[in-house]
Amino acid sequence: MTTRLDVRLRRTRQIDAAMRAAIVELCTAAYQTDFSRFFFYLPTDGLHFIAYRDDQIVSHAVVTTRWVQPERLPVLRTAYVDAVATLPAYQRRGYGSAVMRELTAYLIEYDLACLETDQVTFFEHLGWQRWRGPRAGRSGTELTPTPEQQNIMILRLANTPPLDLDRLLTIEAQAGRMW
Repeated sequence: MTTRLDVRLRRTRQIDAAMRAAIVELCTAAYQTDFSRFFFYLPTDGLHFIAYRDDQIVSHAVVTTRWVQPERLPVLRTAYVDAVATLPAYQRRGYGSAVMRELTAYLIEYDLACLETDQVTFFEHLGWQRWRGPRAGRSGTELTPTPEQQNIMILRLANTPPLDLDRLLTIEAQAGRMW
């Protein structure tokens, strides 16, 4: 029997209860942490990249629009990547990389891509770079430093201006989280 990987795209608003449950289960297993409130934080236009191996969901990532500002540059329309996960039984087989390659191809309208991760090496192999400078959340003109978030990574896109990875990087605050 031949196994085929199929990456399908869905907006958050298009995902039914059964698919939501499968994505939450996948992320919970991959991260070994509770993802039951994951969809609470997502806008309805979030774009999910869902990888199927035959008929089983084995990998996932979602892109939402956030607004990131590198010091001395304008605010950039940013593809914020979240919940990059693969079922533990299928990890290290290229499924996550396939999802990320597919996702990257859809980021042409963005100035930059950004994510937070504990898997720095995985993303570095895909061309992402770790932000070395200070990081902060931004609410209006107020900044909240986030020094605990050491693994913020960016991916330069066609529209990305020249960046200094050692300068301050800020992101607009959202309900319940910064990065």
